[in-house]
This record gives sequence, structure tokens and C-alpha cells, in this order.
Amino acid sequence: MASTAELEKIVPQVRRDIVRMVHAVNSGHPGGSLGCTEYFVSLYFDILKHNPQQFSMDGKGEDLFFLSNGHISPVFYSVLSRSGYFPVKELATFRKLNSRLQGHPTTHEGLPGIRIASGSLGQGLSVAIGAALAKKLNKDTNIVYTLHGDGELQEGQIWEAAMYAAGKKVDNIISTVDMNGQQIDGSTNQVLPMGSLKAKFEAFGWDVIDLPEGNNIASIVSILHTAKEHTGKGKPVMILMKTEMGNGVDFMMYTHKWHGSAPNDEQLASALSQNAETLGDY
Repeated sequence: MASTAELEKIVPQVRRDIVRMVHAVNSGHPGGSLGCTEYFVSLYFDILKHNPQQFSMDGKGEDLFFLSNGHISPVFYSVLSRSGYFPVKELATFRKLNSRLQGHPTTHEGLPGIRIASGSLGQGLSVAIGAALAKKLNKDTNIVYTLHGDGELQEGQIWEAAMYAAGKKVDNIISTVDMNGQQIDGSTNQVLPMGSLKAKFEAFGWDVIDLPEGNNIASIVSILHTAKEHTGKGKPVMILMKTEMGNGVDFMMYTHKWHGSAPNDEQLASALSQNAETLGDY
């Protein structure tokens, strides 16, 4: 297990990776990636039981993670590389021709750490439930984790899957919703108000845990450990994580405008200056 200080040291380097990757090709999604940096670092460097050096698609005997909102691939790729799935220098190929690091994660390139294609929103929970059921059939006691955007919850398939998971007592899954309140066209309340997500998931039969400080490493680690204690009790577990889109880069925060926009040279320099290099750039 990593200490809070050790995890916090990784965070600014991941932020640097994100803005540099998106800037290099003038394409990608930095806002949500930055907002979920602390979650990914906590999950991959502390919580997840996984073996980066011996990646397998079936993931037997280890925890699994499925990214449903695949457009935040920059943070996913950064953490996968930094935790040992593939060389950090490969981050420089992000979104380029013949790269394994496509804009949305895909599987046919064979990138270690990627088990599903997640370009189309709304599908990740269904896949994760299938994986969780497979673990039950195989007497595998490890846990399946998922991450979703709050705007993604406007997809109907999410709610079909949520109903199924509760109805079939899929209690070895911990899902998290990134509640940054922003999506590509504006705030989630402007695009389509969703009311109380806590009330909705509880009504669907989930065990719901609030995480009001989703950009705080200590809070995330604590809540993820609590969520693990809630598994195996007949209900799927949902974490509602409040984050700030663009967190850690001041001019990207408090707006939806950086959902899918790349920084220019001057903006990149500013973003990098706000996040000191800790592990070494690629």
C-alpha cells in the first residue's frame, strides 16, 4: 500500500502527462481527465489488486477496472504506463496514426491494461457486470471496478444495467460516477437535469456511498476501502464522487469548455508550471 504522500507525488506528473499528450496532437479531452486524476492514482497505486507485468484479458485472480467514459483516455493511459503496463515513452504516440493509444481505448491494438473498447458511452457498466458474474462463477473473490461520467448517466443502457445488477445481487462490483456537473455542451443541469442520483441508485437497489471530496487523495482512498467492506452483502456498490473538471490547472476549472479542447503553447506552459515534474516526463 502506498502512503498518501506517495500518491500525492504521482498526481502532478499525471497531470503533466495529460496536458502534454493532448497539446501534442491538438486533440483530446483534458477536463475530465484532470478531474479524475486523484481517483486513478488512488485506484491503480493503492487499491487495485493487479499485476501490470502479467496482463491477461480474462484477469483471473485479480481485480478488474473498466473505464466506461472512454474519452478521458489521457488519464487512463498515463496511470497505466506509470504503474508498469507499458513504457512511459509510448505516451508520446497518443492519438497518432498506428498508435496503440487511440483517442478512445480500443482492444485490437493489444495495449496492456485495456480490456474493452469504450468510445460509445453507456456500455461499460453492462460489460463490468458480465465480468463480475464470471468471477462469481469461477469462485474468484476479486472485485470489479468501473468509472462513469455523470453526463453518461443520460444513456438508458446504464439504468438497464443498474436494474440488472441489483436484481441479480451482483455484489462484487464497485462503480463510481464522476460528478463534475459538466459535459461537452454545458452543465449537466442545462443539458438534461438528472435530479438526485443517490435517490435514483438507491431506488434501483444499490448501496450508495457519497464521496464529496473526489479530488482529495486521502478521502478517495478511505471511501474506496469503505466500499470494499460493503461488497459481498447482496447489493452492488455505487460511489458518487464530486470532482472539479480541469482540477489542478486553474484556467481549465469551473467550466465545461475544456471537456474536449486542447491547450495552445502558452496554455501548456502555464499548466506545466502549476504541476511540478516529479517522476520525469516522457
